[in-house]
Amino acid sequence: MFHSANNPPNHLLQTAPKIGVGLRHPHYQEALGGTSAIDFVELHTENFFAAGGATRQFLVQLAQRYPISLHGTAAGLGSAIGVNPSYLNKWQQLVEQINPWLLSEHACFTWSHWNQKPVHASDLLPLELTETNLQVMVNNIDLVQQRLGRPLLIENLSSYLPPVPEEMSEVEFLLALVDRTQCGLLLDLNNILVNAHNFSDRPALEVAKQWLAAVPASAVGEIHLAGSTAVAPGELLIDDHAQPVSEQGWQLYRYAISRFGAKPTLVEWDNNLPQWQELLQQADRARAIANEVTVAVKGGSQ
Repeated sequence: MFHSANNPPNHLLQTAPKIGVGLRHPHYQEALGGTSAIDFVELHTENFFAAGGATRQFLVQLAQRYPISLHGTAAGLGSAIGVNPSYLNKWQQLVEQINPWLLSEHACFTWSHWNQKPVHASDLLPLELTETNLQVMVNNIDLVQQRLGRPLLIENLSSYLPPVPEEMSEVEFLLALVDRTQCGLLLDLNNILVNAHNFSDRPALEVAKQWLAAVPASAVGEIHLAGSTAVAPGELLIDDHAQPVSEQGWQLYRYAISRFGAKPTLVEWDNNLPQWQELLQQADRARAIANEVTVAVKGGSQ
């Protein structure tokens, strides 16, 4: 059952969302040794495919301290040649050992054939939003979910190519994935803002809110927050995860929580990494906004 933006279901408003951070190598020891108020950490799945060794031992220790979200960047669920079998085997082994709290990937393709051999693009490549590509993703998501025994969250993509006429909108494509596979959505708010800046003449925040307004709360499993290096008007904005969350990002997050309720929220910061405490301060701000909005919406619904 879908709910309007002005009347979220009460069960989504009972608690504030869990707040986490993307954990990168320079912060590993601080995450293990210190104390913080974060509720979970996100790790890039492929970084832990190697069996044994110090990296896997660290992951086991970390999983004893925090719930783990495994965020994949290389499965290429929109790839017409399918998910690489070796990749899927390693993914399954990691999931069975760590028992992650959340599992996510991207709405993109990464795998293809070259000289009759599978090759990886080392990037998240956007899909044409067609029924053919939708069915490819549905088949691949179904395969992965059956192998892993749990649902995936699929993240919307930032794109840097001018839009072309499509068979469906990005939101329609993503919601069809949810309907056909029972996966969920990981809404990356910065990706929405980046695409709005790059490809719309309207204010980016206005476009992003309209994008979110088309998504039912029941489809959303997680929210990502991130920042981008500012550019001059008219220049291409890159989702580089190299800055704090922008003020537009915080405004859009406030809107998202008011619309979707208490969804797990993660702060990503991958380049020009800050000190651990600055990253935690970003998480604290997300928590403060989520608490404020959740209380306000609950009060208004009574």
